[in-house]
Amino acid sequence: MGKVTFNMTMSLDGFVAGTNDGPENGLGDGGGGLFDWYFNGDTEVYLSEGTPMLKVSKQSAELMKEAVSQYGAGVWGRRTFDIAHAWGGNPPGSPAFIVTHKVPQEWVKDGSPFTFVTDGVESAIRQAKQAAGDKDVVICTPSILQQAIKAGLVDEITVDIAPILIGDGVSMFDHLGTGPIHLECVRNVQTPHVTHLSFRVIK
Repeated sequence: MGKVTFNMTMSLDGFVAGTNDGPENGLGDGGGGLFDWYFNGDTEVYLSEGTPMLKVSKQSAELMKEAVSQYGAGVWGRRTFDIAHAWGGNPPGSPAFIVTHKVPQEWVKDGSPFTFVTDGVESAIRQAKQAAGDKDVVICTPSILQQAIKAGLVDEITVDIAPILIGDGVSMFDHLGTGPIHLECVRNVQTPHVTHLSFRVIK
C-alpha cells in the first residue's frame, strides 16, 4: 500500500507564498524566488502534460522522477485550485481531488481530471487512496496538510527548502493545534539551489 505524503517548496523561514497571494499574484509578494531552483540546473525534467520543462540539478531530477513514478493521486485545496487557474485543466498529477465547499460546475464533465470533495479532508484522502491503489497519495496544499496531520493521516512530509527568506505570507505549518509531532529524517539531499528533506511521521 502506498503512503500519504506531502511535498512542497518552502522558504527557510517557513512560507510557501508571500503576502497578497491570489489568482493574479500566485506566489504572493516576494514569493517568486521559491521556484528559482526549477530553472537553475542543467538536467531537464518533464513532469506531466501542461507543465513546463524544468531544468534542475541532477540530484533534484532523480528525486523528482522517483516521486512521479510513485504518484497515484493528489489532494489539493480549493484556494490552490483557484490560484493555479485549475492548471488549465492539466494538474501536476491526476487524478486530482479538490477539497471545496462549492463545486465549480464548469469542471464537472466527462474527462475532467478533477474530483471535487465537499465532505472534508478525510473523505478526500480516503477517495484518493482508493484511486491510487498501491501508489502514493500526495498532498500539495498547506491547509490540507495541517488538517490531515490533525487527523493522523500523514505518513511522510517532504519539504524542498529554497534559499530565501520571505518574511511573511502563507505559513507551511500554521494552525496545527496539536502537541509535539515527532518526525524521523529519512532523506537529506543538498544541491546548489535547494535542499530536499523528507521525514517519516512517527505515530
